[in-house]
Parts: sequence; structure tokens; C-alpha cells
Amino acid sequence: MRFAALGDSLTAGIGDPVDGGWRGWAALLGGGDGGSGGGDAAGEPEVLFRNFAVSGALTRDVDELQRPEVISFGADIAAVVVGVNDTLRRAFDIQDLARRLDRVLGDLAAHGTLLLTACLPDPGSMLALPAPLARPLARRQRAVNAVVHALSARYDSVHLHMSDASWVADRSLWSADRLHPGQRGHRMIARRFHALLAERGVDLGPPPALESDQPAPTRTASLLWLATAGTGWVIRRCDDLLPELLRLAGDEIRHRARGTSARLDLRAEQALSRALAALTPNTGLPGMGGMGPGLGAAGTRE
Repeated sequence: MRFAALGDSLTAGIGDPVDGGWRGWAALLGGGDGGSGGGDAAGEPEVLFRNFAVSGALTRDVDELQRPEVISFGADIAAVVVGVNDTLRRAFDIQDLARRLDRVLGDLAAHGTLLLTACLPDPGSMLALPAPLARPLARRQRAVNAVVHALSARYDSVHLHMSDASWVADRSLWSADRLHPGQRGHRMIARRFHALLAERGVDLGPPPALESDQPAPTRTASLLWLATAGTGWVIRRCDDLLPELLRLAGDEIRHRARGTSARLDLRAEQALSRALAALTPNTGLPGMGGMGPGLGAAGTRE
């Protein structure tokens, strides 16, 4: 069984360090170490896992760079989890994101690949940003999640809800940067996907253990990571996102003072509706409300 993972740093394994690099939930689900898993005398399935995810990837990168490689790989199962980085870019375009994600999922499904998808928490909530900064990011992530829900239904993917408040609030699941799962979080994601695949009759062998097989990073190591990689991330976002985010925050403050904040929600809803209508007309797709029951639920789509 060939299992491929597409996406960004979440799927690349940031937050779950191993000697020489990162592991992450997809590698845990695919065999534990990012290589070939299973196939022993006990009758466990043989799984060949390849991780194509790259830290910092946008939906555009998944479409243009990762999708052709995964099709060449001939994946039986493919995890496609992406979108948060798009919300952190100045030129956020929900219609372009929806079109590209539709192409990725559609091409893989046309090759008989079983798809894994997930909706994600918004980075404003994760970083506990002030409301004027957090609300624009929340609108963007709600729109991304709505697109993911719609396309997951269209292609009958195995879908996991990860945007629930309880998932966000559980600090034991998150790394020091508050944007990536920690070791326990990656294991939780892997176990949830494993259970959902089992419900579909897909056997990937024993589920990954919830408790880590190695000690969690020390506080010193976490602070060192934030001071190196984390600082670089902030600098890049200052050049790209910060000016736009400050403009959006100004709009939030002005509309809130006038009592017209609903106009911003309506504008985002209309942009999302146009994006969905362009993909699947006359299908009655979901809107931005009701993003699902969260990680603790069964994970089936609405």
C-alpha cells in the first residue's frame, strides 16, 4: 500500500523532532519512521510511505509541485492538509485556493486515491492575538475550512475536524510556537486518522501510541527554536503579512466603532460563495458557519 502526504510544515512534522529531522503525524500513520512499514510475519500490511510536504508550502505549491510527484508515486492513500500558510499571506485569494485544491483532490481521486483531509484552527486563535488582528485571520481560516469541507464531501475523503476550541485550548497537544502540534499532538492526529481509516476498512496495522517514545523538548530547546527558526518566521511575516494585517485591523476597528462589523463578515461570505459556486454549481455546498464538531468527534464529514 502506497501512502503519500502533501502539505506544509504541519504534515512535514514540525513539532515532532527525531534524530536528524522531523517525523510528524503522517509518518507515524504510515509506519512510524517515514520509511517502509509493516509486512512482518504477523500479517501486518506493508505500507510504503513518502512525505512530499514542505514547510512553508502554500496551496499553490501543493498544486504545482507536490501533486505531480504524488501522481507519479502512484499513491493508494494521500493526505492533503494545507491552507494555513495561505491565510498568512498578503495576497490571500480564496477563489484561487479553492480552484487549486479542487485540482489536487480531483486529480488524485481520478487516479483511484483515497484522500485524507482536515480542517484546521485559525492562527489568530492559536497565537492569542488581539481581536482586531485575530478576526481577519479567523475569517480567512473559516473560508479555507469551508472549501475543505465542500471538497471533502465532493471527493468522499476521510475528513478530520481539528478546528474545535477544545483542541486549540489543550496545550499538551501543541509545541512552543503554538502553531504546530507537539509530539503528543502529532500522535493524536495520527491515531484519529487511523481510526477513521479503520472505519473505511483500511488496515494500516496497529494504531500509533498516544504517548511519545522520546522525551518532550526541554523549555530551553523550545526557546532556542523560537529564537532561531521562530524569529525568521516572524521577520518573513513582517515583510509580507504585517502591512496587510494592520490594514485589516484598522478596518476592524473602524467598523466596530460604527457598529457595522457585520459588513466584513458579509464580504468574506460573499467571496467564499463565489469561490464555491465557481467549482460546484447547483450542489448546495456549506457556508462558513458550522465548521464541525472538532478533533474529539468521530471525524466524519457533515
